[in-house]
Amino acid sequence: MFKKLRNRFLIVNLVSISIMMLVAFATIYTITYQNVQRETNMELYKVSDFYHSPYNSSKMPRGEGQGSGTGGSTGSGSSSGSDSFPSDTMGGDNGGPGGDPNSPPARSVSFMIKTDEQWKITDTHSRFDMEDTFYTEALQKVDQNKVGDSERQTGQFALDGTDWAYVVDPSGAGHMIVFIDVTAQQGILTNLIYTFAVVGLVMLIVIYFLSRYFANRSISPVREAFEKQKQFIGDASHELKTPLAIINTNADVLLANQEDTIANQAKWLHYIKSETERMTGLTNDLLYLTQMDDSRSTMIHAKFNMSDAVESIILPMEAVIFEKNISLDYNIEPNLTVHGNSEQIKQVILILLDNAVKYSGPKGAVNVTLQKQNNDVMLAVSNTGEGIAPEHLDRIFDRFYRTDSSRARKHGGHGLGLAIARSIVDQHKGEVYARSVVGEGATFYVRLS
Repeated sequence: MFKKLRNRFLIVNLVSISIMMLVAFATIYTITYQNVQRETNMELYKVSDFYHSPYNSSKMPRGEGQGSGTGGSTGSGSSSGSDSFPSDTMGGDNGGPGGDPNSPPARSVSFMIKTDEQWKITDTHSRFDMEDTFYTEALQKVDQNKVGDSERQTGQFALDGTDWAYVVDPSGAGHMIVFIDVTAQQGILTNLIYTFAVVGLVMLIVIYFLSRYFANRSISPVREAFEKQKQFIGDASHELKTPLAIINTNADVLLANQEDTIANQAKWLHYIKSETERMTGLTNDLLYLTQMDDSRSTMIHAKFNMSDAVESIILPMEAVIFEKNISLDYNIEPNLTVHGNSEQIKQVILILLDNAVKYSGPKGAVNVTLQKQNNDVMLAVSNTGEGIAPEHLDRIFDRFYRTDSSRARKHGGHGLGLAIARSIVDQHKGEVYARSVVGEGATFYVRLS
């Protein structure tokens, strides 16, 4: 059950994070793509405006770069522009420092094609030597069907492993298409996708293990509570099973001797009454624990005299302890006050004192001390006896937990007293714990402030 719960938590967590990562990556990619497209179009328009400039058109070399206008032939290729387009202006803005005013701005790789209205090449221009077939193939990549009569039309295509962006400027005499190399920009977008894929995969792996770790930690208290609940139900059932069996058996004996007098059958009735009282005490303790859990926020606390509370419990029990041949010694520091509920604290003192008396050895001794310790008040109740083994010290405050079930039953306990004491101390933001030496005895400590 808990494994399925953990797996569902992991699936929901991973799906949620994956969706958020995809949305974030898609947003970043979209913004980057739009920025690249905007910068590309700006460069296209700059280069196009350069070729449209009358000054630069008059300076444009013809001859090698001049198309024949007959079927798109451009002679031996475009002009290299070595006279008017020096190589040291590649990538420089038109008219910039050290730049040639006759060179296309910004882009180091660009070229222009002019066509007539039937899309036949009439002129070409490039600062690099290009073959006629390259111009023809580039022109074929242009989407001619989307070109209007007056508006610029942009687009992109790949040719011979290079990405090109173009802008078509319609004119009355035909079209002028300007091309620039955008391989680097497309490479940025491609690398961005690969980076997102790798980062996303690594992050999902890391998030999976982190989610699994925190899922196990989150489910651990639930698992622990579930196991305690199962143990509680089993222990409660076991505690109720024995007295019910005794009551049922004694009732059968009474039914088998219906003609006998009540006086002769009184023994069986006493057994039934004893077990009934035991069940009543058990159910009352369980009900009290439940009520305490439900009333944590409504419990009224106030300052009270802890010294008087301890003495009010010890004094009435002195006679009972004396009858059991157990010595009692106590040292109560006067006028110590704590903040809490006095009746509940008295119950804690009674539980610890009664527990110490029950489990003291023959002719044993019980010692109670109350003293100031820093800003807290420390109550210690110790006894002589068999003590508590180290493996039991951390569990003796659990409900129904007993180190020796047969011995506990002999003393009339059912394993809820210390659980009630811990619940009360927890409500008072205090601390209760035990220390013991096997064969010498045990000491229970309660720290309150």
